[in-house]
Amino acid sequence: MNVTLRFSSSQPAISRRPFTCAVSQLFLAAALALPLLGLPSQAETHWNLQAVNANGASAWTPSYPITVVGVLLTDPDEMLDSTPNFQPASAGTMGGEWQIVVQAAWPGDRGGTTCWIGQNYALRRAPGDDSFSHSNEAWLAEVARLNHDPATGHAFHKGDLVSVAANGSLFFGGKRNINEQHHNEPEYDFTISLVATNYGLPAPEVLSLTSLMRTNDNNAATSEDIFDQTRATGGEHWQGARVRLNGLTLLTTNGWNPTNLWGSRLCSVTDGENRFFTLRHPRHSLGSAPTNAFDAIGVFSQESGSFSQGTNGYELFVQEIVPSEASVISITTAPVVTWPGSLANYQLQYTNSIGAPGPWQPATNVPALVNGRWTVIVDPADAQTRFYRLQRVQ
Repeated sequence: MNVTLRFSSSQPAISRRPFTCAVSQLFLAAALALPLLGLPSQAETHWNLQAVNANGASAWTPSYPITVVGVLLTDPDEMLDSTPNFQPASAGTMGGEWQIVVQAAWPGDRGGTTCWIGQNYALRRAPGDDSFSHSNEAWLAEVARLNHDPATGHAFHKGDLVSVAANGSLFFGGKRNINEQHHNEPEYDFTISLVATNYGLPAPEVLSLTSLMRTNDNNAATSEDIFDQTRATGGEHWQGARVRLNGLTLLTTNGWNPTNLWGSRLCSVTDGENRFFTLRHPRHSLGSAPTNAFDAIGVFSQESGSFSQGTNGYELFVQEIVPSEASVISITTAPVVTWPGSLANYQLQYTNSIGAPGPWQPATNVPALVNGRWTVIVDPADAQTRFYRLQRVQ
């Protein structure tokens, strides 16, 4: 059975042409139209929620309740260990923790938001009264509540489209997190509701470290993270989104272990051009640490470690490792230079000396898409004297 939906002329910014959809899609259409169909005081975009000032701290003005809609990028047990572990505040541990990331789904919205709860809130809430924390029994109930749709009992998993209704949030580490503001009282709860199951993960945006990091200046007092308050460029542009980082090589592997704690699942990578970045391993196995160049797919995040600034600390929460696309350029005997068709936003460049490179110049030959690969025919004389690379262009 199909249903025809027609938006009235009073609805701005939506096509008024009737369209047809299956009944199972009706609820999805209604959810995506939420900010225009009667909840303007509660509906919020991820883009607005994650606005920052010149220090990278939150520029969003708190006003609750709010509702955000998006795609679950993570399974509930993928990032943090929610095993109950009540401890008094004097023990200095948060006990069980739970976290997910939701990426924008509304047309015109961008980015994503992290949702977090912890067990032993007395650790963060003065005067440290242990009644502020969740008992093990209460914690299990809280986790079960957030892991399932309240209407259907559906167990949430990445790829589901959900709405999150929140009564609180806090800024930390460079991003505004939906949370309970370290309160275990029910009025601070946030709820997650299913909009559509198996909606599907968004295609990862492909980028390289040139878009995220400056080359290392060997000055420990400076940060190489590219920060842009407008979020047009740099790490803020991709925060909370699913991305694919190209052409990485591992420098450290101690954090390549799913059994490590959150703070110990960190590894350093480089693009081989004096840029460096941080990957965070998930709580499931990614296999052996790669020894060659690779691409990493996951959630772009930030952990600046500060309540007041967020201009650095960008990282990738890794969910998948795949063979590198950007690191391999094939030069055949033709001579022909080719690279994967998925890298449409990359430019072929050349230099005449790799020992003292520079300047790198764009190849003037126009690439053609042949059998799924961008292809450039090189003058035989040039092929003997030039070195080639791919460079991402904005």
